[in-house]
Amino acid sequence: MNTERLPVFDMFYSVQGEGCNAGTAAFFIRLAGCNVGCDFCDEKSAWDIRNAKLSDAATILDAVKAVKATNVVVTGGEPTLYDLTDLTQKLCEEGIKTFLETSGVNKITGHWDWITLSPKQNKLPLPESLYQADELKVVIAKNEDFLFAESMRKAAMIKNPNVLCYLQSEYSQRHTVLSDIIDYIKQNPVWKLSLQTHKMINIK
Repeated sequence: MNTERLPVFDMFYSVQGEGCNAGTAAFFIRLAGCNVGCDFCDEKSAWDIRNAKLSDAATILDAVKAVKATNVVVTGGEPTLYDLTDLTQKLCEEGIKTFLETSGVNKITGHWDWITLSPKQNKLPLPESLYQADELKVVIAKNEDFLFAESMRKAAMIKNPNVLCYLQSEYSQRHTVLSDIIDYIKQNPVWKLSLQTHKMINIK
């Protein structure tokens, strides 16, 4: 699904709420369309590209520059449904750092300063996408999910032993599983804790 114009569901300037770069100011570009369809997705309306506005890379860049953002996060939906080469090239030419959030189920295109890969059990990431991850972020909803997290960590570390590994509770289950995640991290300190701080402080 490559196109010169991208289906933009939402664009906004905020701070990163999760993972390694939490607290960092960033301009978010949420693209519509998804070929994974997680039950716990908090932006299911972004799955349908009919809810999006088609925008070219130059128009998106203008929006980024208007707020003088220096970091851009491209997320979804599943943003790797689209060829992001042109968009990332234009951002890089302006000295803007590029961050990708993906499930890794599709080929990754474009130039990225940071790739956060959040694998899903219902559709596994491509090995070549998994190997490109700077940051692995696995969502935990129940104790059985730790086994999946370990399988993804071991697979990612085949090619990238320095990948940063995060566990994050499925938000609706946080009161049930958070203590288990903390205990697991204490016993397996290769993992770090990721919290959805943007939800806690009620921002995008």
